[in-house]
Amino acid sequence: MNPQPEVCCIDDASKFPVVFPSTVPELGGFVCRIAAQGQAIYPIGGGTMLHLGLPPTKPGVTVDLRTLNQVIDYPARDMTVTVQAGIAIAKLQELLAAEKQRLPIDVPLADQATLGGAIATNMSGPRRYGFGTFRDYVIGISVVNDEGQEVKAGGRVVKNVAGYDLCKLYIGSLGTLGIITQVTLKLKPLPEEGALLTFGCEASGIEPLLELLYHSRTRPVCIDLLNRAAVRSLNERFGNLLAEAAWVVVVGFEDNREAVSWQVQQLAKELPSGGPVHADAWHGTAAETLWRALTEFVVEPEARLTFKANVLPGRTAVFCQQAAVLSESIRLQAHAGNGIVLGHVVGDLTLDQAAAMLKGLQEAAQAGHGNVVLLRCPLEWKATLPVWGLPRNDVWLMRTIKKKLDPRGLFNPGRFVDGI
Repeated sequence: MNPQPEVCCIDDASKFPVVFPSTVPELGGFVCRIAAQGQAIYPIGGGTMLHLGLPPTKPGVTVDLRTLNQVIDYPARDMTVTVQAGIAIAKLQELLAAEKQRLPIDVPLADQATLGGAIATNMSGPRRYGFGTFRDYVIGISVVNDEGQEVKAGGRVVKNVAGYDLCKLYIGSLGTLGIITQVTLKLKPLPEEGALLTFGCEASGIEPLLELLYHSRTRPVCIDLLNRAAVRSLNERFGNLLAEAAWVVVVGFEDNREAVSWQVQQLAKELPSGGPVHADAWHGTAAETLWRALTEFVVEPEARLTFKANVLPGRTAVFCQQAAVLSESIRLQAHAGNGIVLGHVVGDLTLDQAAAMLKGLQEAAQAGHGNVVLLRCPLEWKATLPVWGLPRNDVWLMRTIKKKLDPRGLFNPGRFVDGI
């Protein structure tokens, strides 16, 4: 273990000592010792999402996985890669780009965020509409369990149908079922060409425009919706990227050059006259900057409260308009093709105001058969606000799985849904 004395503050709560395992056997031995002492283990990666979830409920130690960052196997012709979980997302993408391949998952703060952390929190961004989530790319996973043993699920080949697909259990589990040590991913080729189209419109034009995009002959990989406050925020953070409008819709295409060119022209033909207020096209470096801005939106240093809602895609426009009237300062980004809405509230906000706002958001989400969870808020509010949203009908199943895989409550206790 790294002898350097360090501490980690999880969710602005208690500070825990940090250890840095250099090998998987070393990590396994550490897990056994901590379990014998009756303490907890809090796995961390790049530390970009430590505010997610409820506060820790048990004293313990944090395990920093960034020292487990090796490439185990990269048969580029098979379009798969096996790496240790502590590798940074940006480093992984750089490695893949040398072979003209990529993992098409948008992860914010990619220079810091690790693969294991991104999988544990199930991060995704604007490209989710076209390419899916980690559940579509993780084909093999290795995890250290509560007995310090490394267990494996899946394999290193895409056509692997042996046994239960346990990989998906660990995706989005917030490190509560074990410590992810190694991952095998299937990959996609880098696209020859990419383009982003932006359309400004008034509130009355959102729903018709989104309906047109849902039924278009084109195949966007991204359909994002931003309100005026979000546009201003992105312009301040990344330069004057977007022309201001009440609402801005961003449509992304990635494919070979001929396909992208055809889709851009086709969408222009499908748009009705007198539709969007204005339209712009983005290519090359400018498009890359806008992609990055859309990906990084979820990280808002000024936010007092950040939420994530999911609704039926057809209810996205209605939900966003209802959310926008709850606060003048609310900044909204919707992955409209998936019905996922991110919101930041900045400025002065009291607990009572936050509770009233969340009540309104939950009512709007329920109407769209969805839910609202908090990604960030002051620590002292978490005892009152529904951090993980409305009660779930499947909590009993989640608790059963937790009891089977971590019967002593060793990993990240109390931080997940319903205090799991």
